[in-house]
Amino acid sequence: MAQQDGPDERHRRPPDVDDDTVAALGKMSEALECVERARGHLYSLHQLIGHADLMLDDAVEMFRAAGHPEIAERIHTRLLGRNVIAGRWTFQIVEDFDDGYYALFRELDRYAREQLVGGRRHLYEAEMKERRRTRGLPGHEARPDAGR
Repeated sequence: MAQQDGPDERHRRPPDVDDDTVAALGKMSEALECVERARGHLYSLHQLIGHADLMLDDAVEMFRAAGHPEIAERIHTRLLGRNVIAGRWTFQIVEDFDDGYYALFRELDRYAREQLVGGRRHLYEAEMKERRRTRGLPGHEARPDAGR
């Protein structure tokens, strides 16, 4: 049986779903992708601050060895292990973000897709791919199994 040249069922809009709905879901997906990138930056902040804090151990010891115990002690007591914002290290910021804003964003994205298109993802992009690809040209297949 020959495969149809087009997206698989999970990337086809259900009957009676209009262009405006697909566009709105596409914009929601795009916004979630931005939040995903921001989340990655937040984890980068977490790792970079943690690494810097551990490097301070070496700096403190180096100041001591260089004969600057007062500077070493000041860094040790005032900066080493300090909260980056009131009451929080970066792991706590990451946890609050993940459990709050991020979780709600993902929940509402999923809810909208389930309510409007049976949970299908990336319909806007799948339709854009169909408009832009060159049918029959290698590298432009609709899906991975199209050439098999």
